[in-house]
Amino acid sequence: MANPEIERRRTFAIVAHPDAGKTSLTEKFLLFGGQIQVAGAVKSNKIKKTATSDWMDIEKQRGISVTTSVMEFDYQGYKVNILDTPGHQDFAEDTYRTLTAVDSVIIVVDGAKGVETQTRKLMEVCRMRRTPVIIFVNKMDREAKDPFDLMDELEEELAIRVRPLTWPIESGPRFKGVYNLYEHNLNLFQPSKQVVTEKVEVDIATPELDARIGPALADKLRGELELIEGVYAEFDVQEYLKGEVAPVFFGSALNNFGVEELLNTFVRIAPSPRPVQAEERTVLPDEPRFTGFIFKITANIDPNHRSCVAFCKVCSGRFTRNAPYYHVRHDKTMRFSSPTQFMAQRKTTVDEAWAGDIIGLPDNGTFKIGDTLTEGEHLHFRGLPSFSPEMFKYIENADPMKQKQLAKGIDQLMDEGVAQLFVNQFNGRKIIGTVGQLQFEVIQYRLEHEYNARCRWEPVSLYKACWIESDDAAELEAFKKRKYQYMAKDREGRDVFLADSGYVLQMAQMDFKNIRFHFTSEF
Repeated sequence: MANPEIERRRTFAIVAHPDAGKTSLTEKFLLFGGQIQVAGAVKSNKIKKTATSDWMDIEKQRGISVTTSVMEFDYQGYKVNILDTPGHQDFAEDTYRTLTAVDSVIIVVDGAKGVETQTRKLMEVCRMRRTPVIIFVNKMDREAKDPFDLMDELEEELAIRVRPLTWPIESGPRFKGVYNLYEHNLNLFQPSKQVVTEKVEVDIATPELDARIGPALADKLRGELELIEGVYAEFDVQEYLKGEVAPVFFGSALNNFGVEELLNTFVRIAPSPRPVQAEERTVLPDEPRFTGFIFKITANIDPNHRSCVAFCKVCSGRFTRNAPYYHVRHDKTMRFSSPTQFMAQRKTTVDEAWAGDIIGLPDNGTFKIGDTLTEGEHLHFRGLPSFSPEMFKYIENADPMKQKQLAKGIDQLMDEGVAQLFVNQFNGRKIIGTVGQLQFEVIQYRLEHEYNARCRWEPVSLYKACWIESDDAAELEAFKKRKYQYMAKDREGRDVFLADSGYVLQMAQMDFKNIRFHFTSEF
């Protein structure tokens, strides 16, 4: 017998290229969920509230999301958990990790720009994990590409079959609205950020359609709808759940148009929590015993309390406040007196959570990304890789009086998985490795504003960091001796080889046949 609490959970991530309108879409969902009363109206000067889900100072200054926010609301009897992810590619790693904690994904595509590089990469991760995907084509109130061209581009670039469930009538200043193919009604567009548009039940064969949008557009729409039915197979929910076909919706998130159709269809067809693969076995959501894993750690959600929060995805059973749970890596039992759930920055203490939910656990250094909590079973959830960084800098203390603050700040930021720290065994200097340039700025900014510590970056010319291991101890020793200037340790004390060029790395792989070189930290 399936558990109704778990059945009504919908946990998903919104992913997109920067500026496609991801944060605006998240906001409109919260508006429908009754969680916020007035949309952020991010662009207007009258309302000085910034978007609800971007709360770090540097995000407000730059207008980009750099960490994943978690929010939850109730809608039509469903419990919806949204993870809003950073679109900027320098924070891709955070997004890849978030995708391990969700059951489905909504991809936002800009109607004028179509599919962009970042979106392609994210789609690959969804395909690897067979995560069901819904596509929302945004910004139809601006000039956009022809919808049929867009459909072809989506199929080609994202390598997935698509099926439109709503269809736009023109775009830009001529944008009249969308026709809902799933419910057979017409939604007329009124540009307004606060009111929700009127819906009209229209039989497309009757003259009423001509009266609503004019004879020329009515004929065009009839022709296009006929074409759609001819070209695309009927929408099949099972194919969507297997990750084989992606339903497509059109609208404008900023003007709150087409968002409700998306949300209504989403809660009806999206999967409830799915089984999760652990190293030992497959964990089913409706098992009676609780299991969960930490997929993200965030410091200083509340600047007044220097606290860290570890985000835990509940994989099975029910989590209860103050109950004893087993921390597998530490091999000890812990209790949590104040687990929280989030509405962006407002958090509330919860007494229980079910499979599919995401809870925040107060963390004072007990957690690392990938840790597992259970009711006593030894389980390890995989699939939270750290990628081999591609940009490196020495980090130096710029204020000798603040040595302790700097060390603590670096430690906490590394726990969050913002970047990776390597200590060079030759000169003892600390090297920070990141996936993108922007992360160095974020680290420097946060050290100064959250830990009152100043750092200075110094250039170091490296090509790649790779973890090395070998069953042949003598060969490993010989390698370390020969490369001693380029050997480092990561925070777990594992050996890392810092190759200064692609050529050097290739030669090392050829010369030392019995050494395994790894480019993610999971091996």
